[in-house]
Amino acid sequence: MFHGALVGAAYVGGQLDALEKWALSITNRKMALMMDVNVLSGGLIEAKHVVRFFERLDMPQMIENLNIPFATVATDMRSGREVWIRDGSVIDAMRASIALPGIISPVLRNNRWLIDGGITNPLPVSVCRAMGADIVIAVNPEAKKYSVMWSQDEEAPNETWQSIKAALPYAVRSAYDAVSGVGKTQGMRAPNYFDVVATSIDVMITQIRRSRLIGDPPHVLLDVILDDVTILEFNRAKEAIAEGRACVERADEALSDLSKYA
Repeated sequence: MFHGALVGAAYVGGQLDALEKWALSITNRKMALMMDVNVLSGGLIEAKHVVRFFERLDMPQMIENLNIPFATVATDMRSGREVWIRDGSVIDAMRASIALPGIISPVLRNNRWLIDGGITNPLPVSVCRAMGADIVIAVNPEAKKYSVMWSQDEEAPNETWQSIKAALPYAVRSAYDAVSGVGKTQGMRAPNYFDVVATSIDVMITQIRRSRLIGDPPHVLLDVILDDVTILEFNRAKEAIAEGRACVERADEALSDLSKYA
């Protein structure tokens, strides 16, 4: 699923249509080819293919040259504090913000190792207000129906995890296969590495988001419900885009009421 920083960078660079076209072109096979696994990088993958896609786009390279104010949020690994990136390379800012712990490798910027900003500020309403926004519309891409964070009833293997596993070194893959049957019972599957990491991130970010929203809520919160779409399933963009449009339609009344703030 596409991270907000990816979509934001494409939007401010005037390349949202190009991002949508690229996303809709990603098949299961392309997903497998995108899995640039490097277990020594601090994550499973390095997301080089995403970076290369942005490098090919005809858009300003520096945040200072954008026509629309833009910022991403990352987390400093050393201090644990959130970092607002409001200048420098657009691609570097985007890449730092999507560095999901345990999945996508961290980024070195200004002598600091940065990981996903969702760890400290998953719904950066505060950043928008600090940048002078009068009205804040926030998108929560991790809304869950019935608060189910992970389903153990799905028997079909996760295709994204299978692609990642296939790209792992033989010794690592063999070790996983040796223990993959532990905990399985009829009608129930054991969580794999990807399930555990992704679900842990979801649980943590959900709790942080709820806490921060109490003190700093947006004018409108759009809940995107994608229960069975996991973090790296770029090949399911069609479903994500459709749900994005649907969530805007569900919030039509609340969005219409924003005219009173204008």
